[in-house]
Amino acid sequence: MLQYDVIVVGGGHAGCEAAAAAAHLGVSTLLITQNIETIAQMSCNPAMGGVAKGQIVREIDALGGMSGIVTDRSMIQFRMLNRSKGPAMWSSRAQCDKRLFAQTWRSILENIPNLQLWQDEVVKVLVDGNVVKGVATRMGLSFIAKAVVLTNGTFLNGKIYVGEQSWEGGRIGERSACGLSDQLLELGFVVDRLKTGTPVRIDGRSIHFDRLEEQPGDEAPQHFSFLTSQPLLHQTPCYLAYTNIHTHDILRTGFDRSPMYTGRIQGHGPRYCPSIEDKIVRFADKDRHQLFVEPEGLSTNSYYLNGFSSSLPLEVQLEALHSIQGFEDARIYKPGYAIEYDYFPPTQLSYTLETKLVEGLYFAGQINGTTGYEEAACQGLMAAINAVQKIKGLPSFVLTRTQAYIGVLIDDLVTKGVDEPYRMFTSRAEYRILLRQDNADQRLTPLSYALGLAKTERMRRVEQKQRAETMVSAALCDMPVTPSQANAMLERHNTPILQQKVKMVSLLLRPELSMMDILEISPELRQMTQRIDCDMCDEILQSVEISLKYQRYIEKEQEVANRLLKFEELKLPDTIDYFGLQALSYEAREKLSKMQPKTIGQASRISGVSPADVSVLIIYLSKLGK
Repeated sequence: MLQYDVIVVGGGHAGCEAAAAAAHLGVSTLLITQNIETIAQMSCNPAMGGVAKGQIVREIDALGGMSGIVTDRSMIQFRMLNRSKGPAMWSSRAQCDKRLFAQTWRSILENIPNLQLWQDEVVKVLVDGNVVKGVATRMGLSFIAKAVVLTNGTFLNGKIYVGEQSWEGGRIGERSACGLSDQLLELGFVVDRLKTGTPVRIDGRSIHFDRLEEQPGDEAPQHFSFLTSQPLLHQTPCYLAYTNIHTHDILRTGFDRSPMYTGRIQGHGPRYCPSIEDKIVRFADKDRHQLFVEPEGLSTNSYYLNGFSSSLPLEVQLEALHSIQGFEDARIYKPGYAIEYDYFPPTQLSYTLETKLVEGLYFAGQINGTTGYEEAACQGLMAAINAVQKIKGLPSFVLTRTQAYIGVLIDDLVTKGVDEPYRMFTSRAEYRILLRQDNADQRLTPLSYALGLAKTERMRRVEQKQRAETMVSAALCDMPVTPSQANAMLERHNTPILQQKVKMVSLLLRPELSMMDILEISPELRQMTQRIDCDMCDEILQSVEISLKYQRYIEKEQEVANRLLKFEELKLPDTIDYFGLQALSYEAREKLSKMQPKTIGQASRISGVSPADVSVLIIYLSKLGK
């Protein structure tokens, strides 16, 4: 039997990040996947990032993960979303060439020392008592390991639905994984079902693009990785389309054959990414819904119709598609479909993503009830880091809600659980002005560097960036500017002119002005920025502008975070008998006994634990002298 330190099961986004991280941390790693040819497949939309998801990709990159680098190497369009809002809401999004994305990931994995790939299906987790020992595969092989990370995606007992037709499958054209769920159920795990879906893929040669609204990329496209410097020179446009009343009427004709409305699908679907039939029911007052027409790559004519996911009968999908302007003559490559699959409620995990029932067994990705490439990838990264830390006898690596969106996501999963596919939003983060996409490297790279995952080059760039930001900020706060220097520029921007000399920073604080406007009137500042590494100059100037413009908001949020941390990090002893604390509500006693939170902060976020219950716990700890 072959032996490894870490075995990763599944070659999706969670599995790829997990395998890469474990191997980069220096332990022998095996990635087992059903089909090596579909590693890092973009099963749904061909894009990375988006609202809050873009922040997660940048955090993965800052920690030394690979998703940002792969995205930059395969992107065909870049857009910064929410530019009209504050920087806490800015979110990067990249349209990718899905084939190149998968090829890039595979090339990276195949060239990492300590990592081996194996095509097979895992049917059993090998356990001795309550400790993981390895896995057994469909081929009859056994692999021994000190830690196992399961990242099975939608493949566990996956079932595909198109109208009244259904069949077993993890993705259309690929078989589901059977047997593993049953074994985990026998070990005592709770198993439930969720549902997701995807739209038709359309032959771009049959789309009337002149009838659609073009959506170009940003004029100055940015990157996801803090290491990337190669500019994106040529961008491919996306397009906007809209359903109409006739489209909705056609869709309704298929409801009596819809697996969702006839009860054949039992799993809950994603509330924030519903199927088109779900949209027209839930938003019956709307005459139209916006659709995004997204190219799937440079070497294919295939287009993804974002917002048109459906499991209705094929003929209904086609008729409804043909009723949309621009798609009157559309031909499709494959239908939209729903998929129902097993997941394991994540309240069965610790904050390291290690299962509470089996030591050394970790779950990451859709197996935990999440949806989205980005949410899956960050879980794979964190599970692998913690698996390696445990193998090496080192402390766990857990990010808090004040440190990262990743910390928010994992805390939500473990303390609250899910009853529908979990998707990250900026609104889920209490401290989002601290967790901006522009400062992810400064927040997280030093932590990862200490682990040995983020390499010296990353840390060097962070330190260089911090020094440059300090220098530019100090200059802005110290440099004077006279009316003769500034007033012509101020008049052009319709902002009050100067009557006397002021510090340069006072102009930057005006909402009408940007860093570029300040550089225009200050030769000294321009000369200073010319000494900054050109690869990072724009990024540094943007960070300085955000830090100074929003300084009071940032400081206020940091004060709130620090104040809450006073109780947030109060440790709860493992020996507490919650049922013995009669002052707690009965629901709180049940939930706390089941969840076994490690801190007051974690306890406070458990559904059913009220502020009054939290007060009881704090009083109890004070009596213990904690």
